[in-house]
Amino acid sequence: MKSLLPLYICLFFLNFSNAQVYEMLPPENIRTIRFKGAGQEFSGTPIVQLGTPLVLTFDDLNANEENYYYKIEHYDFDWTLSDLSKNEFLDGFDNLRIMNSQNSFGTLQSYTHYELRIPNKSTQGLKVSGNYLLKILNGAGEIVFSRKFILYETLAKVAVEIKRARDLKFIDTKQSVNFSVGSDFGAGNQTFIFRNPKQTVKTLVVQNNDLHSAISNLVPQYTIGNKLIYKYDQEASFWGGNEYLGFDSKDLRAANLGTRRIELLDIYHHYLYADGIRGDEPYTYNPDINGRFVVTSSEGRNDVVEADYIWMHFSLFCPKELNGGSLYLYGNFNNFALDNSNKLTYNPQTGAYETSRLFKQGFYNYKYILLNKDGSVNSGIISGDFDETENQYTVLVYYRELGGRYDRIVGAGSANSRNITN
Repeated sequence: MKSLLPLYICLFFLNFSNAQVYEMLPPENIRTIRFKGAGQEFSGTPIVQLGTPLVLTFDDLNANEENYYYKIEHYDFDWTLSDLSKNEFLDGFDNLRIMNSQNSFGTLQSYTHYELRIPNKSTQGLKVSGNYLLKILNGAGEIVFSRKFILYETLAKVAVEIKRARDLKFIDTKQSVNFSVGSDFGAGNQTFIFRNPKQTVKTLVVQNNDLHSAISNLVPQYTIGNKLIYKYDQEASFWGGNEYLGFDSKDLRAANLGTRRIELLDIYHHYLYADGIRGDEPYTYNPDINGRFVVTSSEGRNDVVEADYIWMHFSLFCPKELNGGSLYLYGNFNNFALDNSNKLTYNPQTGAYETSRLFKQGFYNYKYILLNKDGSVNSGIISGDFDETENQYTVLVYYRELGGRYDRIVGAGSANSRNITN
């Protein structure tokens, strides 16, 4: 499974190329990893305020009630380990066993479900803002998988606007993120002053919770008082993309959204209607959840251990020349990664690119992207790119004060492209 991992590491971090640590992909038996802040509706890379509880859950299809442990590390802006010792960023202890686990009930596919909550009795909380990595280890101390998360403070106010590209060549296909960073919260609040901001302030702009395509380290164009202004066009622009496709598998035996037929073998197999190229068609609004997923089942009362697993079969008609590139299924279901488990292969008998993947029952978003032979990614070759597409943007502001030993995140702002302007 992990034969493509070096390729993924080296080639897929296109805009965030200074990253020094990557998220390790899980083995085949680890499925449905969900990581979120308390109160968040959907899982993904948690980008939450410092002090927000965190919840990580996952399933082990071996169902052997294995012992898994967790470890937390703190990183600087460029994802190199920070100089902080463990007790400077962690209140309590880590490298402890995950205590909360349950076996599946009434499912064709057996699994053990694990849940980790932070804070807990042993890990009381995290003390500082910044980039973090949560590692899950087995009993031998080997990393099974890892996930990033980001904690921010609210010392600075980040105002974000989404604009159409000013370059007429991209006005219908790209979305630019303009923002300002200040600390004027009004009377009664302490003013946070940026000193030497061109050297001490760094920013990260994220589209739809996908760190792989994030734009990093834009320098403020100018300042007005203590407010930093970022009004870049191409430097802060993202391809608009298209709304994600989706399928609904909450019912094992009945065809729901997008399902063409159902077959029961060892477990249930769902075959979706074939997808085609949407980039040549006019944009059509179709509500999505920006690449994420929700676990849900209509058969049981407790989705956590009563939702079953289904083999979902995908097919794509793509007459375009790929020039040695490869097509992949893309979404938060596997943390937006590219590996053999979501790579499509051409079937000459059907004339379509096909793949199948094991999913826990629920509602999932997905789309298709192309990994070119040279390592670049074309995310719009199948779906197209439209300035009308609904996307969620998050801007994070990192600050290392003079003499500081780590990069803290002093502010976060967000905006949605539904409110895009010229």
